[in-house]
Amino acid sequence: MNLQAPLPSPARAADPREARRQIREGLHTGHTAGLAPGYLQGNLVILPAEHALDFFRFCQRNPKPCPLVGVSDTGNPDLFTLGTDVDIRTDVPSYNIFRDGVLTESVPDIKALWGEDSVAFVIGCSFTFEQALVTDGIRLRHWDDDTTVSMYRTSIQTTPAGPFRGEMVVSMRPMTMADAIKAAAITARFPHAHGAPVHIGDPAQIGIADIAKPDFGDPTPIEDGEVPVFWACGVTPQRTVLEAKLPLVITHTPGHMLVTDIPGYEAGGG
Repeated sequence: MNLQAPLPSPARAADPREARRQIREGLHTGHTAGLAPGYLQGNLVILPAEHALDFFRFCQRNPKPCPLVGVSDTGNPDLFTLGTDVDIRTDVPSYNIFRDGVLTESVPDIKALWGEDSVAFVIGCSFTFEQALVTDGIRLRHWDDDTTVSMYRTSIQTTPAGPFRGEMVVSMRPMTMADAIKAAAITARFPHAHGAPVHIGDPAQIGIADIAKPDFGDPTPIEDGEVPVFWACGVTPQRTVLEAKLPLVITHTPGHMLVTDIPGYEAGGG
């Protein structure tokens, strides 16, 4: 299955409302890393209402990979709790459409697919804490190279709820051990953006066979003196709903998040 993102566009708005305008108008179609820095970004899962309660339970039982930051009213695409004029049908750069667990297409908006029984879940994203890392002098290779962060399936199992279950997906950022320790302390302040790392060091200990071949995103070389640092990733709930093989599931394309009006420091607890 190919969940790879399209190539990034050059737009890099600093204001979240301007970022969403550019996305809505098709001016920004690429990944959202570094877009509107300092504001909460979110992963997206849209399900039929009949499965919404089980998925809500799954997020509650797995807060590291699934920190829930917003849920729409049934049939209402306006996520008013996450900002001014947030239309979940148009304000994500790229959506993946899955039917019976199979990716059928990626589209720039989902106006034709949103229905009266649709429920949107927005789950915190590690992009939110990245600005704090950069501000504190920690280098992020995918920012430098304008690529999508590396993501991997692991052997870490989630706690099931209804039809939803499966392994945790992690994102990886290479850094020196000194920076890894600093990053762990910084990201622990962001529980709504996956919090502290779930693993530092040997990828084989969490079931990753080849660090050079991510399951999602772009490869990120590990330089001399660096270690891989792994955070729980919002692709986890995507994988979970796909394994449930529901008739229709809509997600963001990995790396292409919803940019909200919520300042990052609120996600970080002050």
